[in-house]
This record gives sequence, C-alpha cells and structure tokens, in this order.
Amino acid sequence: MKAAARFFKALSEESRLKMLWLLLNHRELCVCDVMAVLEITQSKASRHLAALRHIGIATDRREGLWAYYSLRPVEDELARDHLKLLRKTLVSRPDAKPLLEKLDSWLKEKSRGESCVNDNGIESSKRKARAGSGRASFAGETR
Repeated sequence: MKAAARFFKALSEESRLKMLWLLLNHRELCVCDVMAVLEITQSKASRHLAALRHIGIATDRREGLWAYYSLRPVEDELARDHLKLLRKTLVSRPDAKPLLEKLDSWLKEKSRGESCVNDNGIESSKRKARAGSGRASFAGETR
C-alpha cells in the first residue's frame, strides 16, 4: 500500500504530470528541455524529475554537466496499468497538445545551436521558451 500511496502522491502534482506527459511522448529529455517548456527553474525541474525517478517510472543518465531523463519499464502492475490509463486520458486533454508543440518548438531551436546555457553562464532556455506559446496548465488556464 505504501508504494501505491507514493505513486499517486508523486503524480498528484501538476508539474510532474506535465513532465510525465512530455516523457511519454519523447524518448529522452534534458532537464533544460523541461525547464524551457514548463518555464521553471533548474532546481524545481530537477526536484520534480527526481520524484518521478524515486517512484520508479523515470531514470536519469549524466553526460558531463547535463542530466537526461527517460521513462523506464515499470514492473509494478498497479503503476503500469495506471500509466497506460493516464496516457490514454491525457492525450484527449485540450492542453496536452500545445505542451508537446511547445516542446517540439524548443527542441528545433535547440538543434539549431541554442544551448541550455549561453556564453555568460545564464540559462537561456527560459528566455527562448517565452518566445513560444503561453504557459498552459492541465487545468486549462493560461498563466
């Protein structure tokens, strides 16, 4: 029961649901990708991604200074079944598609040479993300 409670508690946070949605649709994402799309700080993105890792649905790998997250195969039947249901449910949410479009836009910019940190060491992902669409929540409001 404790594992089930931890699983549902971790997924009860909107930012984590958004991160999970992004990971369900992309094989692997850098923390800076999540920062850019959700317009949050590195510490907040890392903390939420770590929560997904701690419940066993995400894994990370390090490459130099960067951390990359991906989903991992879930062995727990309850978690696996609920993740399938969640994916099926989120795909029909009106705010899910714009989130993926914003990620795709960011990844295209990043592939053209935009890095997570500019020459001055200042995070540029947040600045670049603001050039994209507004920040939508799964509740449907724009902040």
